[in-house]
Amino acid sequence: MKADLGKIAIVGSGAIGLYYGGRLAAAGQEVHFLLRSGYAEAVEQGLRILSDTEPDAHLAEPNIHENAWDIGPADLVIVATKATSNRALPALITPLLGAKTAILTLQNGLGNEAFLAGNFGSERILGGLCFICLTRSSPATVRHYGTGKLSLGEFERPPGPRVEAIHRAFAEAGVTAGVVPDLALERWRKLVWNIPFNGLSIQANTPVGGILADPELLKECRALMLETIAIAAACGHAIPESFAEYQIERTRPMGDYQPSSYVDFLAGNELEVETIWGEPLRAAQAAGVPTPHLQKLYDHLRAIDPARAVS
Repeated sequence: MKADLGKIAIVGSGAIGLYYGGRLAAAGQEVHFLLRSGYAEAVEQGLRILSDTEPDAHLAEPNIHENAWDIGPADLVIVATKATSNRALPALITPLLGAKTAILTLQNGLGNEAFLAGNFGSERILGGLCFICLTRSSPATVRHYGTGKLSLGEFERPPGPRVEAIHRAFAEAGVTAGVVPDLALERWRKLVWNIPFNGLSIQANTPVGGILADPELLKECRALMLETIAIAAACGHAIPESFAEYQIERTRPMGDYQPSSYVDFLAGNELEVETIWGEPLRAAQAAGVPTPHLQKLYDHLRAIDPARAVS
């Protein structure tokens, strides 16, 4: 029997929101996009997913809205905004809430589930980790490169029927997805990649291939990975040190791929400094784990964050 998630609202219709929401909609799920940028283009041309490895998709008449109140209560809210927009989420999500609405955040970094739980109740919250290469080539078009994976889990709970149903719906939509027993552990595992590659790409003004090709940058990358693994262990999430080398090797085929934070930096957008680098650093300080490489990178990124330069 096909999974039916009911009414789905996408908050944050950038590359992540357009891709995952578009895949679900193309598979027959009822998906509503909150699209505050690119609304006119989406009305005229529909939403498009262009992929090198998967079938393209075109939603000729998508359910798009400029206002959350026009969507109304949903069964599932998928949050795909940058963490820098968290302060706006209470106002955006409140009109979408019903008595049993679940909230799935696909954001990067640490602390996003806790933020949503504090505002809407922990029983509603799930998390997803997106291991995928996407770019938003126009306001209503997203390009997908290579392969990818979506890992889903419950916030501070073991997986249950709710997350299994969401997983099944994504799988039916052609998305490679899995359910993880420990969402927090998976967050740390992803940070082992995000902390060095997002940060060093900005610092060195280079895509991931440039980091791997430079002996000094590669050395710094490994040091940041091992510090992240040490913080995770101190927080109760064991990751073998060999995972660092695995992440490096799996990155080599990406070549000139630009991590999301590097794309933001080049565009002059605010960086997700606190969720990707600040929260792990504060966790290290609380646990007494020395992290000189992370501290140096965090200080550098805070100093050059385009948002701080404007303020």
